[in-house]
Amino acid sequence: MGASVSKHYFSDLDWIELQFTDLVGSLHGVAVNSRDFNKNLEKGFVKLDGSSIKGFSPIEYSDLLLKPIIKTLAKIPWHEKVARVLSAIYDPYSGKRFSKDPRYVVEKLEAFLENNGLRALVGVEIEFFVFDEIGYNATSYGQDLKIVSMEAHDGIRVPVKSGYYVVEPYDRFAGYRLALSRILREYFNVFVKNHHHEVASAGQIEVNIEASTPLTISDHIQTTKYVAKNIAVQQGKVAVFLPKPVMGDNGSGMHIHLSLWNNSHNLFYDENDRYAHLSQLARYFIGGLIEHGRSLSALVSPTVNSYRRLIPGYEAPIYLTWGKSNRSAAIRIPASLTKTSKRIEYRPPDPLSNPYLAIPAIVLAGIDGINKKIDPGDPVDINVYKLSKSKRRELGIIELPRSLEEALDELESDNEYLKPIFNNDLLESYIEVKRKESRLLQGIPSPSEFVYYSII
Repeated sequence: MGASVSKHYFSDLDWIELQFTDLVGSLHGVAVNSRDFNKNLEKGFVKLDGSSIKGFSPIEYSDLLLKPIIKTLAKIPWHEKVARVLSAIYDPYSGKRFSKDPRYVVEKLEAFLENNGLRALVGVEIEFFVFDEIGYNATSYGQDLKIVSMEAHDGIRVPVKSGYYVVEPYDRFAGYRLALSRILREYFNVFVKNHHHEVASAGQIEVNIEASTPLTISDHIQTTKYVAKNIAVQQGKVAVFLPKPVMGDNGSGMHIHLSLWNNSHNLFYDENDRYAHLSQLARYFIGGLIEHGRSLSALVSPTVNSYRRLIPGYEAPIYLTWGKSNRSAAIRIPASLTKTSKRIEYRPPDPLSNPYLAIPAIVLAGIDGINKKIDPGDPVDINVYKLSKSKRRELGIIELPRSLEEALDELESDNEYLKPIFNNDLLESYIEVKRKESRLLQGIPSPSEFVYYSII
């Protein structure tokens, strides 16, 4: 859309929804009429009650200002004369950015990198499910949960863990993915590099978004989830970004591909390296990810359900190791055909993580590894799931946390590496919100417990 929008464009609109993201990654929005939007474009809109957003503001100091980021303005194709625009959050009294605005964290990261002569290139694989129906009793938090997938109950079905790259007629969501990719490109300037059916049998999808800056890719992740949910509704279905919605089948990750650059030079590439053409700087970056991987979990695997995904046997990483093409490792070095595509892939994140917090945290952990020259140890090119506990101990392999509470404990004790960008207020609020969430869900008995313990 560019840095400015013509008044003619606004004449075609009745409403513009100002959208922003909260601490846990949920997208929120408020619609303003196009006349007022045009009139208040520069000074913004005091339209946000921060006390009604988890972890934002106390009730006695709740007014916040939304300023549209005009280059993100895009017409919404499922509504006539309606557009959306992402917004930055400000304190209306001081005129300064609101310190807990997650998007502000990524903006500060890019400034931090630029001041150090660096830039980051980030790509993402987003996995999620599309179901025909989800029914639950809201008062019981899902004790009568019902999930229905067309691929699981009609005459043509995909066996469990056999959905990877299947084609029509077994792939029942090719049309959905085509519609999603087209709308993302034509309306929201988000380019899908490729898409396919994922491993799980019941309607699991992966879309790969073209690599860009940390800020742009974070915006694109939020936009992709927004559009994916709405397209599903238009087709009478529901898009689910829960990391582990189906028992006994693969869960959904949000793998982050990352490289550091100086001008046009990929700092992760070394043509003389015999293992994977990986530079020493990239190895130190990996060392930082391993060093801080347990505390990173609170930001990249941020839900109770995240730790139902992080179990052996489902291509989800539970051990902080690294290796080329090794999908049992938390850090994978994908095969690349050119030096510009040399990168690391961080596999623990899932699609319920807040990209505006998760991506900066990953970068900062790696930067800390570079600054401290943290040795990641030798790469592991075997299936880590098959190693005995004693062998893992012998190799010094660290395990990711087993629960959200454990991850939050790690974040409380290991967060100095985040301090160049994350302020204490944001971290404390995030941890408080997540602890409340964890303790609420821990206190709710699940349907499986009723069945499993019924005979005792």
